[in-house]
Amino acid sequence: MEKALLEGEKGEKGGGIDLAQGALIASGVETMKELNRYLEKIDRLCQRIDDVLGSTLERGNDREKARGVFQWLWQMKPTRYAYAGSFRLSEVLDAQLGDIEKVGNCLGLTVLYNVLARRFGLKVKAAYLEDAFGRGPHLFTVLYAGEITIDIENIFPDGFDYRGHPGTKQREEWGDRELIADIYHSVGNDLFASGKLGRSIESYDRALMLHPGCSRAYLNKGITLVELGRGEEAEESFQNGIT
Repeated sequence: MEKALLEGEKGEKGGGIDLAQGALIASGVETMKELNRYLEKIDRLCQRIDDVLGSTLERGNDREKARGVFQWLWQMKPTRYAYAGSFRLSEVLDAQLGDIEKVGNCLGLTVLYNVLARRFGLKVKAAYLEDAFGRGPHLFTVLYAGEITIDIENIFPDGFDYRGHPGTKQREEWGDRELIADIYHSVGNDLFASGKLGRSIESYDRALMLHPGCSRAYLNKGITLVELGRGEEAEESFQNGIT
């Protein structure tokens, strides 16, 4: 499954990849049986939302639909954001549907929201900031509603139509490939922290196959290579990260 994902069509940002499937595979889902089980959980979550928001989803405009989905998620889990929470879509789904109150971090919540929004016919992407709120890298959703765009800050219960991120040069629009790549990058960081250096490099490489311009993946791959005593390869990775 993973090979098919990484060798999928390239084209425009997000082309050729199903966000839900790609995010689940990047999160560590390895078998078709497990993948289908999580896709069924997405279906179940969509059905719960539809049961509550049926009229809004049927007759509302894109802004009303998007707001309704956003508010429902927060009503179900009022303390769902966790700064160091999960980024894996599989774990985020389990938390949103289960008894766990803390659902995920900015990456996990953004992936979940974008997956659900797509299911309801909404056009969404992600926006990346190198530094936000003084905490470092950050992700949030961008809704395209007709001729306007609306920022959706998934870490705040009042984050719909968020006005706190000015349109600076550091803001980078991401499609599905980049969003899935960030899961692989985060997996690589976890593996590095647990001392699994060879496997962490594999995850960074998967991230770079999907998002060749990800300087953080090059940097962290270089650091890992230094730890393994592979200095020349590390230097090449560092150089790739700054060019």
